[in-house]
Amino acid sequence: MESVNMHEAKTRLSQLVARAANGEAFIIARAGKPVVRVTAIDAPETKAQKRLGFLAGEFNVPDDFDRMGQEEITHMFGG
Repeated sequence: MESVNMHEAKTRLSQLVARAANGEAFIIARAGKPVVRVTAIDAPETKAQKRLGFLAGEFNVPDDFDRMGQEEITHMFGG
Protein backbone atom coordinates (compact mmCIF):
# COMPACT_ATOMS: atom_id res chain seq x y z
CA MET A 1 0.00 0.00 0.00
CA GLU A 2 1.39 3.37 -1.00
CA SER A 3 2.37 5.85 1.70
CA VAL A 4 2.05 9.59 1.03
CA ASN A 5 3.40 12.36 3.25
CA MET A 6 1.05 15.03 4.55
CA HIS A 7 2.32 17.81 2.26
CA GLU A 8 2.02 15.63 -0.84
CA ALA A 9 -1.49 14.59 0.20
CA LYS A 10 -2.54 18.23 0.48
CA THR A 11 -1.04 19.00 -2.92
CA ARG A 12 -2.51 15.97 -4.74
CA LEU A 13 -5.75 15.49 -2.79
CA SER A 14 -8.02 15.32 -5.87
CA GLN A 15 -5.82 12.71 -7.55
CA LEU A 16 -5.51 10.63 -4.39
CA VAL A 17 -9.26 10.70 -3.73
CA ALA A 18 -9.91 9.58 -7.33
CA ARG A 19 -7.49 6.68 -6.89
CA ALA A 20 -9.11 5.72 -3.57
CA ALA A 21 -12.53 5.79 -5.24
CA ASN A 22 -11.17 3.29 -7.77
CA GLY A 23 -10.18 0.91 -4.96
CA GLU A 24 -6.55 1.94 -4.44
CA ALA A 25 -6.18 2.55 -0.72
CA PHE A 26 -3.23 4.60 0.55
CA ILE A 27 -1.71 5.77 3.82
CA ILE A 28 -1.04 9.37 4.84
CA ALA A 29 2.05 9.76 6.99
CA ARG A 30 3.29 12.61 9.16
CA ALA A 31 7.06 12.79 9.65
CA GLY A 32 7.37 9.32 8.16
CA LYS A 33 4.94 7.71 10.60
CA PRO A 34 1.62 6.33 9.29
CA VAL A 35 -1.33 8.35 10.57
CA VAL A 36 -4.40 7.34 8.53
CA ARG A 37 -5.44 4.84 5.87
CA VAL A 38 -7.67 6.24 3.15
CA THR A 39 -10.09 3.92 1.34
CA ALA A 40 -13.31 4.44 -0.57
CA ILE A 41 -16.46 3.99 1.51
CA ASP A 42 -17.82 1.34 -0.81
CA ALA A 43 -14.44 -0.26 -1.52
CA PRO A 44 -14.22 -4.00 -0.97
CA GLU A 45 -12.38 -5.15 2.14
CA THR A 46 -8.62 -5.28 1.71
CA LYS A 47 -7.24 -8.74 1.19
CA ALA A 48 -5.87 -10.40 4.30
CA GLN A 49 -2.11 -10.73 4.32
CA LYS A 50 -0.82 -14.18 3.63
CA ARG A 51 0.40 -15.80 6.78
CA LEU A 52 3.27 -18.16 7.35
CA GLY A 53 2.14 -21.72 7.34
CA PHE A 54 -0.08 -21.50 4.28
CA LEU A 55 1.93 -24.38 2.77
CA ALA A 56 1.76 -26.52 5.91
CA GLY A 57 1.87 -30.20 5.01
CA GLU A 58 2.94 -29.57 1.41
CA PHE A 59 6.60 -30.50 1.95
CA ASN A 60 8.93 -31.75 4.67
CA VAL A 61 11.95 -29.93 6.06
CA PRO A 62 14.81 -32.28 7.02
CA ASP A 63 15.63 -32.48 10.73
CA ASP A 64 19.23 -31.41 10.02
CA PHE A 65 18.21 -28.42 7.88
CA ASP A 66 20.03 -25.92 10.11
CA ARG A 67 23.23 -27.96 9.89
CA MET A 68 23.19 -28.70 6.14
CA GLY A 69 26.45 -27.63 4.49
CA GLN A 70 28.02 -26.77 7.83
CA GLU A 71 31.40 -28.30 6.91
CA GLU A 72 31.57 -26.45 3.59
CA ILE A 73 30.64 -23.13 5.25
CA THR A 74 33.24 -23.64 7.96
CA HIS A 75 35.87 -24.41 5.30
CA MET A 76 34.90 -21.38 3.15
CA PHE A 77 35.10 -18.91 6.05
CA GLY A 78 38.18 -20.37 7.67
CA GLY A 79 36.52 -21.57 10.86
